[in-house]
Amino acid sequence: MSIVLFAALLHAGWNSFIRASSDKFRNTLLIVLGGAFWMLLLLPALPLPAVESLPYIGASVLIHAVYFSLVAFSYRDGELSFVYPLMRGLAPALSAIAAALFIGESSSSGGWIGVFLISLGILLLTGDSINSGSFRASPAIFAVGNACVIVLYTIVDGKGVRLSGNALSYTGWIFLLTAPILLALSAFGRGISISQSIKTGWRQGLLGGACTFASYAIALWAMTRAPIALVAALRETSVVFAAIIASSYLKEPVSRLRYASILTVFAGAVLMKIL
Repeated sequence: MSIVLFAALLHAGWNSFIRASSDKFRNTLLIVLGGAFWMLLLLPALPLPAVESLPYIGASVLIHAVYFSLVAFSYRDGELSFVYPLMRGLAPALSAIAAALFIGESSSSGGWIGVFLISLGILLLTGDSINSGSFRASPAIFAVGNACVIVLYTIVDGKGVRLSGNALSYTGWIFLLTAPILLALSAFGRGISISQSIKTGWRQGLLGGACTFASYAIALWAMTRAPIALVAALRETSVVFAAIIASSYLKEPVSRLRYASILTVFAGAVLMKIL
C-alpha cells in the first residue's frame, strides 16, 4: 500500500505547487492543461465511455471547472496547512451529513465518530489560525465551498464512472474537456498574458499535470488490487503530507496545535472510510 501513500503525496504536492506560486490562477491553469496533455496521449488506447455516462461527464466537467477555480481562490490568501485539510477533510463529513439528511442513508457509529473528529479538528484548525493572526475569512469560505464541490463531483462521478464501462477513459475525458473551459475563464480579461504564461511555465504544468494524473491513476489501480475502503483511507494521509510540505518547503509556521488539528481531521476521515 506504499504506492497509495505516494499517490497521496502527489496530491498534496500539486496543491503546494499552486500555493507556492505568485499567480495562483496561472499555475492552476498550467496543471489542468498538463493533466489534459497526459490524458490526450493515453486516450487513443482507451475505449470511448458508454453513452449513458455522457451526461455525467458533462456535469462533472462544469463542476471541476468550479473546483479548480476555487482551489486558486482558496490559496490566494490562505496557507496550505489551513486550506488543504479544510477542503479535503470537510468533504467526507459533509457527504455523511448530506446522505443522512437527503437520502436517509445513515453512517455507522464509527462513521459518526469520524464526523465528530473531523469537525473537532477543523474547529482546532480555525482556532489556531485566529490565535496566530493568520486567519482570513475569504480563503476559509472558498475552502468550505470547495469541500461542497468535492462532495458534488464525488456523487456525480460515483454514478457516472459505473455507467462508463472504463474508469480511466471517463476521467480522461473530464480532464480534456475541463481544460478549455478553464483556459477560457483564465483568459478572460488577461489577453496575451495567458499564452506567455504557457510558454514560460509549460514545464511546471507538465510536472503538476503528471502529479494529478499519476495520483488518480495509482488510486484507481490500487482499488482493483485492494479493498476500496482501505485505499480511500490511505489517501487521506494527503492532509498530513500537506502539513509537512507546508512546514518544510513553504516555510509556513505550523504550530503543535495545527499539527494536532490536522491529525484529528486525518483520524476522523480514516474512521469514516474503514468503519
